[in-house]
Amino acid sequence: MLTDNKKFLLFIAIGILLWFFLPFVGSQNLAFSTVFSEPDSLDARIFFNIRLPRVVFAFFVGAGLSLIGAVFQALLRNDLATPYTLGVSSGGAFGAVLALKLNLAFSFLVFSAVALFSITGSLLSITLIYFIAKGRKGISIYTLILAGVAISFFFSSFNLFLHYLADFTETYRMIRWLMGSLDISNWQQTLPIIILVLLIFLFFFKNYPAFNIMLAGEEVAKSKGVEVERLQKISFFAGSGAVGFIVALAGPIGFVGLVVPHIIRLVFGANHKFVFSGSLIGGGVFLAACDTLARTIIAPAELPVGIITALLGGPFFVYLLIKRK
Repeated sequence: MLTDNKKFLLFIAIGILLWFFLPFVGSQNLAFSTVFSEPDSLDARIFFNIRLPRVVFAFFVGAGLSLIGAVFQALLRNDLATPYTLGVSSGGAFGAVLALKLNLAFSFLVFSAVALFSITGSLLSITLIYFIAKGRKGISIYTLILAGVAISFFFSSFNLFLHYLADFTETYRMIRWLMGSLDISNWQQTLPIIILVLLIFLFFFKNYPAFNIMLAGEEVAKSKGVEVERLQKISFFAGSGAVGFIVALAGPIGFVGLVVPHIIRLVFGANHKFVFSGSLIGGGVFLAACDTLARTIIAPAELPVGIITALLGGPFFVYLLIKRK
């Protein structure tokens, strides 16, 4: 019987093989020999300039969402928590929809006006949630969840108001953004997401022993020397900030942060050493595969990747609800 370490090494190997295979899949078949032997060929340009950065971008978006989903499930002690449970994505969506309504076209570094407004909306949402949930004894998890739900409804109502005021073209652009998109075709826009996801992974992986101890309860964790309030605060800000950044670049892609951490726990157990690292790899491969399916299933047209993740994640969510009964 395979140990957890051997199972995890096998899991990594399978993930790497799948990730390497995905850039070759698309509306136009690419020859493996041509891609790597003829750098000036059309196949090589498509592979290195279009498909590879997109697959890498999809991988790190999925990795980030899945990792943060696992962190929030541990932080909130709720199996159904997702990266969007605390309402950050609604704030980001409001910022993006507002930028689309105002038809803003400026950019800063590699960030468009839509992305910048989305990040601002997410930061506003994070600030409101934190000050609502913060009590004299630190962050109340119960209040944190309720504050997230309230803020989510608050920003969603503004989104509906902006939709009502928008014309046909603006409405289409808003809906298209809200479905999520990974049509990134250059490395300059991919690099920031790589750096962000790797940094938050290093932080949470470094602290996985504390998360394991917290499985026994906050009081036990405190007696073992874990700074629970500090860890909760940093996890909330780091996770929520990362969600806001990811939503700004890719839109609110759902279910990745719910489905993958559960599958990882089913395979490797509750040890956060494997939950965090497995969610990173599994989420990345899952979203990259979903994006490949989205851009090939009705080629040469593309489906928004959020549709694919919802079709796969929706039934799994129902399964979790039934299982909890």
